[in-house]
Amino acid sequence: IADVVPHLATGRRLRIIDFGCGKSYLTFALYHYLAHVVRLDIEVTGLDLKADVIAHCSALADKLGYERLRFAVGDIGAYEGADRVDMVVTLHACDTATDAALDKAVRWGADVILSVPCCQHELFAQVDNALLAPMLGHGIVKERFAALLTDSVRASLLELVGYKTQIVE
Repeated sequence: IADVVPHLATGRRLRIIDFGCGKSYLTFALYHYLAHVVRLDIEVTGLDLKADVIAHCSALADKLGYERLRFAVGDIGAYEGADRVDMVVTLHACDTATDAALDKAVRWGADVILSVPCCQHELFAQVDNALLAPMLGHGIVKERFAALLTDSVRASLLELVGYKTQIVE
């Protein structure tokens, strides 16, 4: 996170959304670091589909006194809760949920996008190539290939619209 702080706007409140936040371990750590360590003026929203998890996270944010950390139940693709977002975070938003998060981030012109995709099944069923048959005949290898292909395409598309990207393990 420290690496991306210099890329964030200054002089105003920053809007951050964590799509697919789940139990929000990252969301709470991000909020604490940016608000209490770096001392940025931030507003953070965590969004997830699980109402019980969101209720738990909301109660914990209240208990900790994190007044500008909010949680909401909702689908990433249908989210309309912001006009401008400075940073989009998505940690393990399954399959095409990552794509929905990236789409929202790009449309908002977010300065920073931090994405850790998982469960990338969309291309798995579509990958079929005679030259790659020795590799694609093994499920685990095909799954890894589909994930690498997906991440490469995502990075290339982000670069096409002006983002600097890094793919790390």
